[in-house]
Amino acid sequence: MNPPEIRVEVAPELAVFVPPARRSGATALAVDGVSTLGHVVESLGVPLTEVGTLHVDGREVPVSHVPSDGESVSVRPVTRPQRVPGAPLRFLLDVHLGTLARRLRLLGVDTAYESADIGDPALAARSAAERRVMLSRDRGLLRRRELWAGAFVHSTNPEEQLRDVLGRFAPELRPWTRCTACNGLLREATKEEVADQLKGGTRKTYDVFARCGECGRAYWKGAHHEQLEAIVERALREFAG
Repeated sequence: MNPPEIRVEVAPELAVFVPPARRSGATALAVDGVSTLGHVVESLGVPLTEVGTLHVDGREVPVSHVPSDGESVSVRPVTRPQRVPGAPLRFLLDVHLGTLARRLRLLGVDTAYESADIGDPALAARSAAERRVMLSRDRGLLRRRELWAGAFVHSTNPEEQLRDVLGRFAPELRPWTRCTACNGLLREATKEEVADQLKGGTRKTYDVFARCGECGRAYWKGAHHEQLEAIVERALREFAG
């Protein structure tokens, strides 16, 4: 006797997660009559963080739906911009996304970052405790049930990563308001307040400063400001408003 079988079609936006043979059109998949559709989709390689809706024979169903023999399943991606209800939009990034973390902070986006590999359970627990969207390229991490919310970062290029996150979540941008080192909020500071962090040339050349209210780091428009300004201007032009 043949096992129950369903037909599954994965949206093109999710094709990167599934084997090549399942990337075009609906393909057959054996089911056991017990596992939920959410489990079935994850078994194909698609993290549920990337799934917007699931449709069976044309009707939307929850991830808890148990598929039956002969059903046709459509796996659709999240709608952009994605809304994350229940908490202010803020992020948590794993150890591999340090450059992305600094760029999000540069744009004023509340971004926590773990500079050490603390392990998937600890990251997921922090995401839940602080209600932060977990950003990662680790599919296993994104499958952890205790996550508050999560998203897969597709590219390894920081510029493309930033564009992907801003396009997906449309966070409010408030450039130059957060410390790129620790995520603390910046405030204006006098030269005297930050004098201990200034070398002779900087002390003579610059008069406008900011200081992090958390770690105390000083900021001014130094040698790399033009590069940072270009990142900010591009983000505002493409995603603000």
